[in-house]
Amino acid sequence: MQIGELARSTGVKIETIRYYEREHLLPVPQRTDSNYRLYSPRHVEQLRFIRYCRGLDMSLEEVRVLIGALDTPTGSCLTVNVLLDEKIAEVDARVDELHQLQDQLRQLRGFCRQPDQGETCGILAELNRCTENKKPVI
Repeated sequence: MQIGELARSTGVKIETIRYYEREHLLPVPQRTDSNYRLYSPRHVEQLRFIRYCRGLDMSLEEVRVLIGALDTPTGSCLTVNVLLDEKIAEVDARVDELHQLQDQLRQLRGFCRQPDQGETCGILAELNRCTENKKPVI
């Protein structure tokens, strides 16, 4: 299949497919006599794999590691476990940051005592105070 069909069948944009080729995440496709790329079912599988990993917020380097492990089925999955453990720790840290942000927003929301009077809006006053003092809301 040609690149347009590959893009349609995987939901990956043509520019992204070419980028993945340049990054060596996809095997080099065969070429026709007219120099068109010809993609195989393996390309479809690999693109779907990459797309799914990217959906799990994996970086291209992490995807590269996973593809390497996938291409070496007799190897240990220790590398894959370490990668996933690191990704889980990253997500945990981001969740903690989001909880802190949520707490800040809730605290800020508590500054509104009279929601129908904009000129005395406690939220805006607190935001302005924090901006002047260059301090976080909490």
